[in-house]
Amino acid sequence: MSDDKYKVKLDIFEGPLDLLLYLIKKEEVDIHDITLERITKQYLDYINTFKLLNIDLASEFIVMAANLMYIKSRTLLPKQEQLEDDDLDEEDPRWELIRQLIEYKKFKDAAGFLSNKAIEQENYFANNPDQPDLEDDTDAPLPDANIFDLIKAFQGILQRLEESNDLGDIVDDRYTVADKIEQLLNSMSPGEKRKFGDLFTDATTKAEVIVTFLAVLELMKMNQFKVIQDTILSEIEIERSSHSRGSLYESS
Repeated sequence: MSDDKYKVKLDIFEGPLDLLLYLIKKEEVDIHDITLERITKQYLDYINTFKLLNIDLASEFIVMAANLMYIKSRTLLPKQEQLEDDDLDEEDPRWELIRQLIEYKKFKDAAGFLSNKAIEQENYFANNPDQPDLEDDTDAPLPDANIFDLIKAFQGILQRLEESNDLGDIVDDRYTVADKIEQLLNSMSPGEKRKFGDLFTDATTKAEVIVTFLAVLELMKMNQFKVIQDTILSEIEIERSSHSRGSLYESS
């Protein structure tokens, strides 16, 4: 496709430990009970998807992938063939990774707690003015989906289209990311919501699916699109910002 040199650079990625915690949460298992073979496969699937999308990954993701494969290889060896390591007392090769995840989760939870407290503190004032009697007739906002939820949804769409043979093998260079950004903005009114999968209904090639997804990521980065879901792992919706204009390329 014509966007072979297009590289996505987003600040919405946190790190490889965040991805691992996400995968563990998705599996609904305790950190101590992770199945290394399954987690490694899922992690590598994400890395391959990142490469497919030409996403500029931090080196930590690749280092973690290598570490997971190393630990997995150690678990497959008979105990008598395990490499001796004077600095490693635990028999389970997963332990160091589990320890990192537990420590990281503690700091992540603490940071989240402090962030929530700071937000709560903003609602306190030295004086107590009369509270206006406002009717709350709006629903609580749905939580934002994270980038890993979005990548998972994209993987599902790509897999379903490939399995149904709805994607052509011909290279389609009709669309660029800029074209799709314009098309998406023109097809959604400010404040409108749409199911994530509906954005790919008219896609006929794998290249068009990828370009469409890259356009969604860029619109998120530009605060034009918000990605929401009512519960974890539920269907994702795309909401266009109510303050956005009809086109990013309109003259002022």
